[in-house]
Amino acid sequence: MAEGPAKKRRYGSIVLSLACIGVACAVGWSLFGKRLESQASAGRGAVTGSIGMEVARPVGASGFPIPRFVSLKAEKVNVRRGPSSDHPVAWVFQRKGLPVEIVAEFENWRRVRDSDGEEGWILQNMLAGRRTAEIAPWKKGQNVTLLQSPRNGAGMVAKVGSGVVAEVENCDGDWCELSAGGYSGFVEQTQLWGVYPGEKVN
Repeated sequence: MAEGPAKKRRYGSIVLSLACIGVACAVGWSLFGKRLESQASAGRGAVTGSIGMEVARPVGASGFPIPRFVSLKAEKVNVRRGPSSDHPVAWVFQRKGLPVEIVAEFENWRRVRDSDGEEGWILQNMLAGRRTAEIAPWKKGQNVTLLQSPRNGAGMVAKVGSGVVAEVENCDGDWCELSAGGYSGFVEQTQLWGVYPGEKVN
């Protein structure tokens, strides 16, 4: 099988360090290996909630809307250049739970887009409907504050590094409640990749 360039991407494994004062903790993250470019969806993961602006989305052959967000089911997932095993592997995702956006469907294959904007094809059984989100991946090397309640000025739970993958508990269209590194708190929805602006997730 043909192989492409061996290029490592971020966010594969997480190394966590904490510095706490009272209930406020700074969460330091070292992330690597989001994906490995080498050789070169969702399944029918349920999409909960709705987009706040009620933008009409077409429905794919699976019966679910396109586009939609899902997450990776396995630690290593091959992404191919086309919708069949005959196509070469373009890269390998190396981060279970990473959010990806399904932008097209073909039989049991899903064309997905990651937070870098790159696209490829994944078998649907490698994808799950569980909702996750990346914390502001565009803010390289910066932190985002995890808050105690969904309002500006609320107490700080932790500082979470850009690119950290968090579990989405719920979103009301403006704020999302997340779990990351053993901490739970709220982040403005505009600071996340993995949920649409205004989308409500239950």
